[in-house]
Amino acid sequence: MQHLRVITPSARTGDVRDLLLAEPGATHVTVLPGAAVQPQGDVVEADVTREAVDGVLGALRELRIDRSGGVTLETIDTTLSDLADAAEEEVPGDPNDAIVWDELVARTGEDSRLSIGYQAFLTIACVLAAIGGVTDSPVTVVGAMVLGPEFGPLAAVAVGIVLRRGDLVRRGALALGAGFPLAMLVTALAAIVFDATGLLSTSALDNLQQTDFIYEVGWFSLIVALLAGAAGMLALTSAKSASLVGVFISVTTVPAAAFASVALVEGRYDEALGSALQLVVNVVGIVVAAVAVLMLSRRRTARGRGLRRLSAG
Repeated sequence: MQHLRVITPSARTGDVRDLLLAEPGATHVTVLPGAAVQPQGDVVEADVTREAVDGVLGALRELRIDRSGGVTLETIDTTLSDLADAAEEEVPGDPNDAIVWDELVARTGEDSRLSIGYQAFLTIACVLAAIGGVTDSPVTVVGAMVLGPEFGPLAAVAVGIVLRRGDLVRRGALALGAGFPLAMLVTALAAIVFDATGLLSTSALDNLQQTDFIYEVGWFSLIVALLAGAAGMLALTSAKSASLVGVFISVTTVPAAAFASVALVEGRYDEALGSALQLVVNVVGIVVAAVAVLMLSRRRTARGRGLRRLSAG
């Protein structure tokens, strides 16, 4: 269940209340007249099953509540209520499969910002992956995969494409287009330092057996990227964010970017090119799969709304 709080002008309170009372997936409707101070108005609250949230938010937007008042939404971890159970049974579908598009836009938009924190995590992940590649340590490479924050911008690009939100596409593309080159530059500088201090030599790259998957591109590279993109978007839309850790371990975006920098510094241009190609394949594959998942989910949501309208009529 999701807890919905609406600050509405008094003139619209009746419309909001009637909307929630008419929604089978809403319960625990509460009206607090005059409770809102900034902006002034009434507060209407309700618990809404996840399958019905997207439709309720759309109806509130049609009432222009988002402009004259405000709407907030938060997840309820535990609900002890027969009415809440009945509301979830009343709305078809599984709450874990329902997409709240406004929530998805807000989440991907926030995760795709080119911030100092994002750049720091990406840079540290690349340097860590470079060390893992040079020392032939898959455990270190996997740690870098988990640390990398790049799925946020990739998801934002996919959401922006599906919803035709140019702002999300630009924000995600900027985070990727500026973030990776800067992280790769720092990684290259670190490789130069390692080389100068004797920690790294081109001979160290001759016997990589555990981490050669980073720069060896094949059909499985694309297949893994497609599967990871689909799994990541499913985890993101179904609020099963814990599954995203597995997605991060699956893709080699950060290790490929890092190894490309190291190989370039050491003059191993074939391996640098292979790593760069691996990075491109992973980025494109993830975005394509994420877009496909979102388009299928959007079609399923539209079909579900149509069936609900038919049953209501």
